[in-house]
Amino acid sequence: MALQQIIEQAWENRDLLKEHNTIEAVRAVIEELDKGRLRVAEPVGDDWQVNQWVKKAVLMYFPIQAMKTIEVGPFEFHDKIALKTNYAQLGVRVVPHAVARYGAYLAKGVIMMPSYVNIGAYVDEGTMVDTWATVGSCAQVGKHVHLSGGVGLGGVLEPVQAAPTIIEDGAFIGSRSILVEGCRIGKEAVIGAGVTITGSSKIIDVTGSEPKEYRGYVPPRAVVIPGSYTKKFPAGEFQVPCALIIGQRKESTDLKTSLNDALRENAVAV
Repeated sequence: MALQQIIEQAWENRDLLKEHNTIEAVRAVIEELDKGRLRVAEPVGDDWQVNQWVKKAVLMYFPIQAMKTIEVGPFEFHDKIALKTNYAQLGVRVVPHAVARYGAYLAKGVIMMPSYVNIGAYVDEGTMVDTWATVGSCAQVGKHVHLSGGVGLGGVLEPVQAAPTIIEDGAFIGSRSILVEGCRIGKEAVIGAGVTITGSSKIIDVTGSEPKEYRGYVPPRAVVIPGSYTKKFPAGEFQVPCALIIGQRKESTDLKTSLNDALRENAVAV
């Protein structure tokens, strides 16, 4: 509570960022984020709570940090935030050229193929961050998630009240999917390749006799593919992108198999 009070006061009065105790408080919050003891958002029952004051600390971390050169073997960077270190001690596998920033939390058993995890992000145990996937600032990724090649999870720092992108435990995110603007993917959901979901995207469940619509939220165990719907404009009717729920994961099969089965069962090319 003491940290939160200092952060809130500095947010309202940025002159306080010149004071030692404020600087130390901001840095303490980032250290807590880095170690996973604080989170930008956390599950509360079946919902998620955004800790706005933690996001404020992340935003105020930038102005108190000086630019410096960071050398990694033959590579050189010029930035305000250090790179994450001590991967062996953390039990995290990091394949060159994967990069995570200090202030991002990586739990034991995380695998980072050449990819990027930004400050404030939380990646829980056993998750695979595959090649060229990006985990944006403050994104929350659960346990045993698979982020396939080229997946983009949007970052969110401002506005501070905005929810980050949330991927719950056991979800499978297909290649080149883009999940941004605080969308939420439920537990064990399967997102097919190339699906784009924003906080306001239409997600239409077409498995029943009548379509059921969600906005920016994929229910647990749903299997989702790219789709479109017809929308009227002054110039005529055109197809607008959406996402389609075409099935549910099966208990008897793993994520990839259940995705392929669901696609085949609904006469959609794999």
